[in-house]
Amino acid sequence: MREFIYRHLARQLDVYRQIFPAVAILGPRQCGKSTFVKQISKNWRDAVYLDLQSPADFNKLNDPLLFFESNADKIVFLDEIQLKPELFSVLRSAIDGRRTNGRFILLGSASRDLVQKSSETLAGRIGYLYLTPFLATELNDRMDFNLNAYWYRGGFPLSYLAQNDEFSAIWREQFVQTFVERDLPQLGISIPAMQMRRFITLCAHLQGQTINLSKLGEVLGLTHPTIRRYVDLVEQTFIARTVQPFEGNLKKRMVKSPKLYLRDTGLLHALLGINSFNDLLGHPVVGHSWETLVIEHISTALPDWGACFYRTSKGDELDFVLSRGNRLIAVECKSSSVPQLTRGTYRCMEDLNPEHTYVIAPMVAESYPLAKNITVCSLFDFLNRMTR
Repeated sequence: MREFIYRHLARQLDVYRQIFPAVAILGPRQCGKSTFVKQISKNWRDAVYLDLQSPADFNKLNDPLLFFESNADKIVFLDEIQLKPELFSVLRSAIDGRRTNGRFILLGSASRDLVQKSSETLAGRIGYLYLTPFLATELNDRMDFNLNAYWYRGGFPLSYLAQNDEFSAIWREQFVQTFVERDLPQLGISIPAMQMRRFITLCAHLQGQTINLSKLGEVLGLTHPTIRRYVDLVEQTFIARTVQPFEGNLKKRMVKSPKLYLRDTGLLHALLGINSFNDLLGHPVVGHSWETLVIEHISTALPDWGACFYRTSKGDELDFVLSRGNRLIAVECKSSSVPQLTRGTYRCMEDLNPEHTYVIAPMVAESYPLAKNITVCSLFDFLNRMTR
């Protein structure tokens, strides 16, 4: 099902292997990283694959330098590298002792800084690639694709491909439970599972809203620095994303706190106890849920564009402002099938004067102009326009 994405990632991997001794493929757990490397490496005669979640494979690295020296002529795949972060200093020695590009391919379920503990460990020796869960754009050509089902279940393959919504919900609940009970402790993060579960559930209730760390701390009985640390952790483990406010040379007073989004809509709905797409449509989070889907696709498809939001102290807001060089594109996300813009949105456009504003809605069969330089369109049409 991921043939196109895997081909694209394989091409990127080939390029990076010609430049760096090590390449890391990072992304959330269960997004398809292991499947990808097993698929591409099955025809490589000179490859050895170690899954550090396997006790047998983990024990092979009791003396990692000896293992690397014994397999010096092979490509070494190390899956779930975050389980053994001390390997990075050994990898540095192995790389410097035998400088061969493309020798190590690392897979991890946490950001590079969290995995390595220090971003300096392999500086200049490693390149980073990222894999996301399923994107709607890679599923859209399938005859059985249903945007509503994708929106409700999210993009994790085993959630989206589940036999029914009930099985999908069970998988997502188990994912959350495993994340707080096993994944974080394996990274050396000693946070009580119940406390972290309460935190990410509260984040779900505040989806798409600006972060007030002090108020979050009051609700959870935690200090401002502790909440800051929790936010960093859920970002570094690909569970959440913060979107920064617009910083322009404008005379208006603007909101300066970032907005927080849980990145996968399926996990968001699981944490909020939303059990069907119909329930989602009647839930207050539906608008922010659609925003989540849109910003994840924009961030993946348009990595060269900066993405932020614009909000004045009076409450006027644009969901996303995309910038690259001198170009400025405004994006409004509307979950309604007949989207309309508020006076506040028009005032924001007067403030920023973007070259074009796109109103992205889920049920738009054909794009149409709402006003001069304002177009209502689907997510797919928007991305096609921005990438062609």
